[in-house]
Amino acid sequence: MNNTHTAGFKVVKVGEIMMRYGLVIILFWVGALKFTAYEAKAIKPLVENSELLSWAYDLMSVQGFSIAIGIIEIILGLFIALRYFAPMLSAIGSAGAIIMFSITLSFLLTTPAAWQEGYGFPSPSPMPGQFLAKDMIFLAVAVWSAGEAWIASKYPPQK
Repeated sequence: MNNTHTAGFKVVKVGEIMMRYGLVIILFWVGALKFTAYEAKAIKPLVENSELLSWAYDLMSVQGFSIAIGIIEIILGLFIALRYFAPMLSAIGSAGAIIMFSITLSFLLTTPAAWQEGYGFPSPSPMPGQFLAKDMIFLAVAVWSAGEAWIASKYPPQK
């Protein structure tokens, strides 16, 4: 193997680590923010307009539901972070993140302010439209992470 291939494989490995643990950091960080009043208030219009989640406010307060989401995000981040010790748990956490980011992206369809007034589709509003659109890359990373961890759980490295 020549140096170009070796360098390329090293860059890919660094990228894999950055994707997985970047996702973990985001899940921990945003999950922790869900415990704050300002974050609970910020997600309220997204949740209350969602066909998938609006029922939650019938069961608990805005802050309570925000905290529940935060706990889920932190748990998913923890599971994903365990990839090198428990790859199947990491795959499960990644699958949970796939579901979570799919729900988040559905807000683009249900939140009235997601599209720039006067322009509509395909012009997302700066907030929340463009803010939500970035979750497409988080969804892609979660899909990659689920597949990679699942393979690792079935074919552990030989010692």
